[in-house]
Amino acid sequence: MEYRNMGRTGLQLSALSLGSWVSFHKQITDATADELMGIAYDHGINFFDNAEVYALGESEKMMGRVLKNKNWDRSSYTVSSKAFWGWRGKENKPNQKGLSRKHLVEACHEALQRLQLDYLDIYFCHRPDKTTPIAETVWTMHNLIQQGKILYWGTSEWSGVEIMEAHRVADQHHLIGPVVEQPQYNLFERNKLENEFLMVFKTVGMGTTIWSPLASGLLSGKYNDGLPEGSRFALEGFEWLKDRWMQESMLTKVKKLAALAAELGISMAQLSIAWCIRNPNVTTAILGATKKEQLLENLGALDAYPKLTDEMMKRIDGIVGNKPVLAEF
Repeated sequence: MEYRNMGRTGLQLSALSLGSWVSFHKQITDATADELMGIAYDHGINFFDNAEVYALGESEKMMGRVLKNKNWDRSSYTVSSKAFWGWRGKENKPNQKGLSRKHLVEACHEALQRLQLDYLDIYFCHRPDKTTPIAETVWTMHNLIQQGKILYWGTSEWSGVEIMEAHRVADQHHLIGPVVEQPQYNLFERNKLENEFLMVFKTVGMGTTIWSPLASGLLSGKYNDGLPEGSRFALEGFEWLKDRWMQESMLTKVKKLAALAAELGISMAQLSIAWCIRNPNVTTAILGATKKEQLLENLGALDAYPKLTDEMMKRIDGIVGNKPVLAEF
C-alpha cells in the first residue's frame, strides 16, 4: 500500500480507502462488512469513510459493530463521518440538519455513539450551508478539535470560493481551518480537481478523499451490456443515479476505455481507479464494494497505475474528450 500525507497535514492516508455509501446496510450484512473491512485493513487500507445520512445512520452503526468486533489498535486506522443532511430523512425538524453549531455538535455526538468511537479522525461538512455563516461553522469545528472529539475537519462538495472563505475566517481568528475536501472525481467528473481547486491546492494545500472513482460503477464496465440485478443503478430510490450515468455517449466511451485496459492487461475498474490516484492532488480514492472479489480487483489498481504512462494518459484523454482547458493569462 502507498500512503500519502493529507494535504499539508501530518496525517497519512492509504492511497485507496473503503467507503460505506449505498453498500453498508442497504446491500450487505454485518458478516460481509466484516469480511470487506478485514480484507481492506489486511491490504494496508487505513481510512474508512462514513456519514450520518448513509442509510439514515444505519451505515455508521454497522461500521461501529465491525470495528468493535475487530478490536484493531485505534491508532492504526482512521474513520470519518460527515454532517449536513441529518439522519432522520423526511422527519428532520429545524436544527436537525445543516451546519449550525447546534447540529454539528449534536451530529458529532450521535456519530461517535453509532460508530462506538471516542473521537473521529476526520469530520466533514457534507455540503455547504447557505443559511449558516461560514464563521459559525469554522468556530464550531475548531472547538470540536479543541475538545478532542475530532482531529481534523474538512469539506465535501464545497466550491473553491467557499473553502477559501473558511480559511480567511480561520486566519482572521487564529482558528484551525479545513484541511481536506471530499469531491467527486473520476474520468467523467474532472473540473473541480483539475481546474477550480488548483489555486486552493497552491495556497492552502488541501488534501482530497475523492469519492465515486468508478462513477457509481459505470467505469467498471459492468453496465456495458445492461443493468445487472442487485447493482447500484437497480436499487430502489437510486433511479437518479442511473439517469445521471446510464447515457449512451458515456457507455460508448467506457467500451473504448475497456479495450485500452485490455491492451494493458488490467481490468476496466483498475484502469479507472489508477487514473484517479495518478493525480498528485488525490490523497486517497474511496472504494465501494459489496463482494470480496470486487474489492480485491479494485485493490489491484495500485499495481496498475505505473502502467499509465504519459502517452497512455493522452490516449485516455482522447477517448473521454473532457480534459479541462485552463485559462491563460
